[in-house]
Amino acid sequence: MDNHVYKIVELVGTSDQGVGEAVENALQRASRTIKNIRWFETLNIRGSVENGKVKQFQVTVKLGFTVEDGED
Repeated sequence: MDNHVYKIVELVGTSDQGVGEAVENALQRASRTIKNIRWFETLNIRGSVENGKVKQFQVTVKLGFTVEDGED
């Protein structure tokens, strides 16, 4: 079994459709520039309200990705 070293970044994903989509949006956007994403952790959920209805969901997530050999 390989031992891994992980680096962690914190992001906020948004969506007007729901919490799951907000997480997916954060993961998809991050995966454009971050390789080897292995896990995520949801830290908090919040949103904006307009006229008594949810306008947008905002989800703070930590993403963990493996550090490749030779990276600092």
